[in-house]
Amino acid sequence: MRVAWRVVARIDADPAEAARLRAVALPPGEALAEALWEAWEAGDALAPLDPDLGEEATARLLARLRPVTIGDRRGTRALPGPRALPPGTGLVVVTSGATGRPKAVALSRGALDAAVRASLDRLGARPDDRWLCCLPTHHVAGLAVLLRARALGTAPVIHPRFDPAAVAAETAVTHVALVPTQLRRLLEAGVDLARFRAILLGGAAAGRGLVAEARAAGARIVESYGMTETCGGCVYDGRPLDGVEAAVGADGRIRLRGPLLFDGYLDEPAATAAACEDGWLVTGDLGRLDEGRLEVLGRADDVIVTGGENVAAAAVAETLAEHPAVAEAYVAGRADPEWGEAVLAWLVPAEPAPEASPGPGEAQPVDGTLAAALRAEVAARLGRAAAPKALAWVEDLPRGALGKVARDALPPMRDDGDERTGGAPSAEGLPRAAGPGTDAGGRDE
Repeated sequence: MRVAWRVVARIDADPAEAARLRAVALPPGEALAEALWEAWEAGDALAPLDPDLGEEATARLLARLRPVTIGDRRGTRALPGPRALPPGTGLVVVTSGATGRPKAVALSRGALDAAVRASLDRLGARPDDRWLCCLPTHHVAGLAVLLRARALGTAPVIHPRFDPAAVAAETAVTHVALVPTQLRRLLEAGVDLARFRAILLGGAAAGRGLVAEARAAGARIVESYGMTETCGGCVYDGRPLDGVEAAVGADGRIRLRGPLLFDGYLDEPAATAAACEDGWLVTGDLGRLDEGRLEVLGRADDVIVTGGENVAAAAVAETLAEHPAVAEAYVAGRADPEWGEAVLAWLVPAEPAPEASPGPGEAQPVDGTLAAALRAEVAARLGRAAAPKALAWVEDLPRGALGKVARDALPPMRDDGDERTGGAPSAEGLPRAAGPGTDAGGRDE
């Protein structure tokens, strides 16, 4: 029997006066949570910044945001030339910028309240739910955990860094939000996942194999799709939350509408207008709807055009990751003088072996027999054009805080030629755009 929850602390209060913007650069913890509640009690908005950002980058960000104060490990100090925000603004969240210049996303308290209520309703929240936060709280996914706990009137357990042993030691928590990399680490560490009532999984695309393995271990996985512009996850297990509408346009892009949409990008009216269309948020993700269930197919800019054929990088990566020798796969396109773009694949080996033991920052070519088998499997499922021209082992896929692959940090590789090109290795290079992860206008929770 479901136990109804009630909002103990409303977060949608709408002050009549313009909001000031306060910035904090604090690690996840009680100090950051208290800074948020204090700002809202004063009618102000909060901009949580990455506490590990360097001084120069932080200074540039503060110059853009123009907050009234900045709070960090050294204390709180006033800043000159503060801006005023519309009444009711609750958060300004800076996106990761994995697909371009970071954007400052303004979220109203009303939108945040709508997102939290819809999330708790879908999860069947109970008064005794206890959330574990081990996500960065300068991203909307981590902030959403704090807001759910506040709405329920329970104290969240906050970990400053993700550590499987620390998660295993938490016996009183009932819910946790994770990115796929964290879920994989917990499985590898043998952590009992069945004790959580729900594991909200988002931030980046999770392969079918990972989700299936976790569910086989007793985990109650809820796959979440959303972004900073939707106050975090707004589609759970393919179904939009109550009050949220999902559609797919003629261009194949996912569109979202509902009370939890953002107010806009700070000082970027053109970018805000480009992201919105007749009340819909036009995402950067491709998808399809099947009887009301949304399937995310990957980033629109992950389509690789090779020899006049369109290849979906996410589909290639998913096919490669299903091979027993491959633990993870990432696929990208690189400019090629003959084919327009070449399909490249970075693979993490399932088990270390002499022929698959790259060092840190290295890309080791996959041996000929396995490479041929992987290409054949991709070609059989997705067509010959999708078969990667080059495949390389890497020790690990470099990722950001929310599990998205850091494209610029991928080690360069040499394409080894295949039966489709018959070409010699080309010069080293890095990808134009990459595989299944998404970004603002993309997955964030």
